[in-house]
Amino acid sequence: MKKSTVPSLLLDEQLCFALYAASRRMTAAYRPLLDALDLTYPQYLVMLVLWEQDGLTVRELGERLQLDSGTLTPLLKRLEQAGLLGRRRRRSDEREVEITLTDAGRTLHERAADVPRCMAEKLCMSVDAFKRLRDELKNLATQLASSTDPRE
Repeated sequence: MKKSTVPSLLLDEQLCFALYAASRRMTAAYRPLLDALDLTYPQYLVMLVLWEQDGLTVRELGERLQLDSGTLTPLLKRLEQAGLLGRRRRRSDEREVEITLTDAGRTLHERAADVPRCMAEKLCMSVDAFKRLRDELKNLATQLASSTDPRE
């Protein structure tokens, strides 16, 4: 089979593959830190949001994490079984399920406080470089969310 030399079709020239590979490696880099907290990476993201703002509904949490309820619900169930959060129907609207941290969930926040610093050290990036990269990725995500197919 002949190897492609068309630049647009080379794997290493693809932005999507660079992002995919970086995402997988970033998640793997978090693993040892999160194993110590007995959390998976997606569970850590849920906890980050709740440490920032406790008492969100499943819908609000899903919007913040850009996850649908079918993906989020099993994560929440496992975190509830671990004793880190509780789920209950809102009194003001029984259709909404509110997620609140337990005492154990709030205590875990203190144990997780070093995770960002450890990751920054692992990345060997200056604070400015880190912020620039984060902001560029946020802008890319925003552009992708609002863009349309150029072929349409």
